[in-house]
Amino acid sequence: MIRNDWTLNEVRDIYNLPLLPLIHRASAVHQQYHTAGEVQVCTLLSIKTGGCPEDCAYCPQAARYHTDVEAHKLLTYEEVIEKALEAKNNGSTRFCMGAAWRNVRDNSDFDRVIEMVKGVNALGMEVCCTLGMLTEQQAMRLKEAGLYAYNHNLDTSDTYYGEIITTRTYADRLETLEHVERAGISVCCGGIIGLGESDEDRIRMLHTLATRSRHPESVPVNALVPVKGTPLADRPRVRIWDMVRMIATARILMPKAMVRLSAGRNEMSYEQQALCFLAGANSIFAGEKLLTTPNPQTDSDRAMFELLGITPRESFKHEKQNAPCCD
Repeated sequence: MIRNDWTLNEVRDIYNLPLLPLIHRASAVHQQYHTAGEVQVCTLLSIKTGGCPEDCAYCPQAARYHTDVEAHKLLTYEEVIEKALEAKNNGSTRFCMGAAWRNVRDNSDFDRVIEMVKGVNALGMEVCCTLGMLTEQQAMRLKEAGLYAYNHNLDTSDTYYGEIITTRTYADRLETLEHVERAGISVCCGGIIGLGESDEDRIRMLHTLATRSRHPESVPVNALVPVKGTPLADRPRVRIWDMVRMIATARILMPKAMVRLSAGRNEMSYEQQALCFLAGANSIFAGEKLLTTPNPQTDSDRAMFELLGITPRESFKHEKQNAPCCD
């Protein structure tokens, strides 16, 4: 049963279940709503890197931090299409383009992104963007160009948010999600664990996502990748049990969502990733980088899929399943 009226206590009770019963329950929900052993492969490309005016404490692309990330301007249309084709040939069915902007501006760069969206869409891939805050009109332009999904993570709870970011508010985040939904674009929205937040913060973030009028189509669960030069550079590595608990709880609360095992996967063994899949994760990012942080190589993922008997999910599967039948 799909619910949007979860109480905070209900979410807390699920999250705090003993780990093995939690995984068992999540796995049962997963098998009810999804094809077991099927995982969507996505690729994330940084189309504009560094120089961001925000102060997100985890991000090496913030201009105010001294990291090893080299800033570069917006890639050309040809460069993006080449990367998208490479991703498609390597098995990705969703291609996400990320730009280190605080918000989208109505200028020539945005016009170029619109053309990139059209070009990637023409390849038969699900196109996703993460460009910062959007107006409703900008979201409509992206939709008309063929954008399938828009990523805009909440990162953490509303109460802890100010400890991590001060250059925008939680309300700003939620407003962009509303603009995306009104435009008819799928919402990709999750968060990051390992920022110094408490279990209660994780519970509150999941509660916010699960009580939206429409659950996000995709929920990325990221483990912090500490980067030298950022305020969170010395944070300890996230335990696999915390990732599994987050994934399992998200799967139970939002049964139809794609739960994405995202940042931090480079530090996980096949066995640890298998636990995440068992708990309800059914999407990963492939390719050597997630924007600017390391990610497992394509060959490694291919070997893992073969070992675990995982089948890549086709693009636009939801639309194909719900298409009207013809005689």
